[in-house]
Amino acid sequence: MYDTAISGDDHTHEATLGRIETEVALLMRLGEATRRGTGTTEHRLLDRAAYVILRHLDAAGPQNVSALAARLSLDGSTVTRQVSALQRDGLISRTPDPADGRGTVISATAAGLQRMAAVRAARTRLYGDILAAWPEADRETLADMLHRLNEALDARNRRR
Repeated sequence: MYDTAISGDDHTHEATLGRIETEVALLMRLGEATRRGTGTTEHRLLDRAAYVILRHLDAAGPQNVSALAARLSLDGSTVTRQVSALQRDGLISRTPDPADGRGTVISATAAGLQRMAAVRAARTRLYGDILAAWPEADRETLADMLHRLNEALDARNRRR
């Protein structure tokens, strides 16, 4: 016969995970609502996908679509559509891939980097306002914990 009783530690563990799930769901919903509801135009200069692609290209440099898709844990066709829209808007450029003549390398343009920087600055100001009453140590802890969560999520996606 199996013991189906949940120990106090297991119950606490499960309750904590439930709280984390709820808070992450709320964070995503409220983050998007905050972005949409912010009156400044800088927040609306780029959609979420374009912002992430441009941030990555800024940090990692030019790369082909398959490397970009792998890094962002997205399907290549999804990234191709997003990159096409960015190219149409003059925010990225494509050049032939020297390693694979059939492919292209994606680079952020000066206009793309400028727009990404404007969005980043607006978001930084917004979070500065939201977290103004928090002690610096709490802001540092939040930044560290969010980084660890993102690393764990990224590692899980890469194992699939």
